[in-house]
Amino acid sequence: MAERKMGPINLKKARVLICNDDGMHAPGIKLLQKAVAPLVREVWVVAPETEQSAASHSLTLRRPLRIRKASDGRYGVDGTPTDSVLLGISQVMRETPPDLVLSGINRGGNLGEDVTYSGTIAAAMEAALLGVPAIAFSQVADDRRNARWKTAETWLPKVLRKLAKMEWPKDVLMSVNFPDTPAGRVTGIEVARQGQRKIGGALQQGEDPRGEPYYWVGIQRIKEQYLAGTDLDVVSRGGVAVTPLTLDLTHAATLKKMKAAFK
Repeated sequence: MAERKMGPINLKKARVLICNDDGMHAPGIKLLQKAVAPLVREVWVVAPETEQSAASHSLTLRRPLRIRKASDGRYGVDGTPTDSVLLGISQVMRETPPDLVLSGINRGGNLGEDVTYSGTIAAAMEAALLGVPAIAFSQVADDRRNARWKTAETWLPKVLRKLAKMEWPKDVLMSVNFPDTPAGRVTGIEVARQGQRKIGGALQQGEDPRGEPYYWVGIQRIKEQYLAGTDLDVVSRGGVAVTPLTLDLTHAATLKKMKAAFK
């Protein structure tokens, strides 16, 4: 069976759905809408009403979801990034389905194993599952309060134009990380594989006013490996990292060995 492909996309004629996990009022999603609007036919925003960072690919099943119109073309969902994309495609844009889904711009990188926790990546993942090409954008920031949004604003159109000209399999989504580097000092755009690092390297223990212990997961990373050709390596050198991610998590080599072992 031939592999189903996505793209290329004519941006000038494209209807674009935008989502994120930082919430519909976050600076990153406003910047994404501003950067994309001149390049495409239509931009629609359907995003969580509140921050949903690290929500991963969670779907709300045990309560009803509500869509609230904020303004023309902008809607908030009282749920997760996955909920927002699902409702954006199946309800808000039901009559005019999107040609492309863009997620972000996340305040902070989505590098290495971050992608398994990220609501930004999950929004793009949901779009890919629904058969819509999807790209997730993240701005690496050592100081999250002062992210270099100008870097993302400057380089995002260049990346988007290149990706729009490509074809890729339907079970693939794109993850783009802009480096924590001034826009004029970015070294270029590089295709990179997913690196390795683990969030939650430091747990802080405390005691609430009732004397009950609590634990707070910190954002520190452990086991970071800046191997050549990985997303971590590229952004550490001041480059924009573009990584194709697949929905199929099967490890092919191990699968082959296991089939032989279980005969």
